[in-house]
Amino acid sequence: MDLKGYLRERAVLVDAALDRWLPREEILPPRLHQAMRYSVFAGGKRLRPILIIAACEAVGGPPERALPAACAIEMIHTYSLIHDDLPAMDDDDFRRGHPTNHKVFGEANAILAGDALLTEAFRLLADAEANRGVDPAVSLRVIETIARCAGSQGMVGGQVVDMESEEHPVDFATLQYIHTRKTGALILASIQAGAWLGGGNDEQVAALTRYGETAGLAFQIADDILDIIGDQRELGKDVGSDQARGKATYPALLGLSEARRRAGELRELAIAALQPLGTSAEPLRAIARYIVERTS
Repeated sequence: MDLKGYLRERAVLVDAALDRWLPREEILPPRLHQAMRYSVFAGGKRLRPILIIAACEAVGGPPERALPAACAIEMIHTYSLIHDDLPAMDDDDFRRGHPTNHKVFGEANAILAGDALLTEAFRLLADAEANRGVDPAVSLRVIETIARCAGSQGMVGGQVVDMESEEHPVDFATLQYIHTRKTGALILASIQAGAWLGGGNDEQVAALTRYGETAGLAFQIADDILDIIGDQRELGKDVGSDQARGKATYPALLGLSEARRRAGELRELAIAALQPLGTSAEPLRAIARYIVERTS
């Protein structure tokens, strides 16, 4: 399939919806809304929202039904990047080829922009008008899953253990904990939310859950590898930072060759999990390949 075309078309849908649902820059307080929009529209791939849409389509749902959740996931992801880049965390100067939020708007505004994006995400998930046509029980399930995967048992918890593990030897179980939560949890939530919003049955949701678990871990391993061998111009962010901070990564614990092998193995497991869904899941198969083979 034409993955580039699919990603481009779905990203256009997501960007238009984000522009519609995010507060305009001129609304008080304008600097806060400028900071929110600065990072949201800084050129991200929109992978997580596209995964929601692709999972919805894979079970026969229309992409428009998944758009509010897709935008909410992107807001949550963007907030996490803003906070990740702060001096108290990773202290990064560039993100997606642009100065990080705190470099442009100051640390206090960056913190508050992240807070506002997280809150706005859940306002949108609960907005009855935006989610018209979605069963309220499904909306509640989506909200609960995204909140759990974004919070202390998911992304935030993974980030804490990641920071605590810097410059300390970690075992494989700790590494798995970090990767499946810091990155994998929100990817899994994206897939499950799309499956429920699309009206997937139990077999379809189970298949997509297996896909989300394996693809999410493969994505983080690929990120670990790119931090070593990636081109800073393509990545749009600093490379070598994981090694400099002594972070727990697959290449650091297992070596680059084994990390590559495991990423490839997870890619194949993700693709195999989609077998019950037939051709409607072809975009997800292509995304699994892209996740591992990407250069940025």
